[in-house]
Amino acid sequence: MSVLREIPVAPSALRPSEYTAALIHALHLDMESIRNAHALEMGSGSGVVLAALAHLGAASLCGIDVEHDAVAAGTLLLQDLGHGPRSQIHRGDMWQPVAGRRFDLIAANLPHFAMEDHEIPGRHTTWSAGGPDGRRLLDPFLSGLRDHLAEGGRAVLTHNGFVGLDASRDVLVSHGLTLRVVKSVMVSIDQDKLALMTPSVLREEEGKSIHRYGPYAFAEMHVVEIAAEDRGSHAR
Repeated sequence: MSVLREIPVAPSALRPSEYTAALIHALHLDMESIRNAHALEMGSGSGVVLAALAHLGAASLCGIDVEHDAVAAGTLLLQDLGHGPRSQIHRGDMWQPVAGRRFDLIAANLPHFAMEDHEIPGRHTTWSAGGPDGRRLLDPFLSGLRDHLAEGGRAVLTHNGFVGLDASRDVLVSHGLTLRVVKSVMVSIDQDKLALMTPSVLREEEGKSIHRYGPYAFAEMHVVEIAAEDRGSHAR
């Protein structure tokens, strides 16, 4: 009888979120395109998205994160699951660790909550604040995509509604890329985090992409696919 190996759970600051779950679900919706793909995750955290990509048949796995403990936790998870030989996780800032490299699939769940840097219990500061408009990391990521996507490649990432899909489309169009929504969900925002949101963004988006019911608040979040303009079936 087989015995399940006990694999250490990542520290609480690295635990998967609702965003992670939505991203993994979207990847499962198009698993055929993942088989044999060379995959990168920007902001790899616990390593669980890379583990999901391995399960779906990716040929190689590359992760990037700015936090030492994320690199350690992700590396350990992939090794424990038997994916060590085809994986590598780098500590670094955005595209710098993979300069000159291209990938068939790039996944990302970047910090893009509209707020300044602030300590949030149980979370890394680097994983919470996206700057006043939420686009501090999102725009450099989008601007660098074209140079790191292989021919026919695509990116799949989480995208809060309150940071503006149209703004992202504008960035991508200038690089010959298109954006389509794969799925949309509502995510909960706790009151402590909502209180830190940039006031102008909250005022503008309340009743649009942000909905409050008494003490409870929810925000629209999309998982989007980005690809070159001429990418046949996936440009639908």
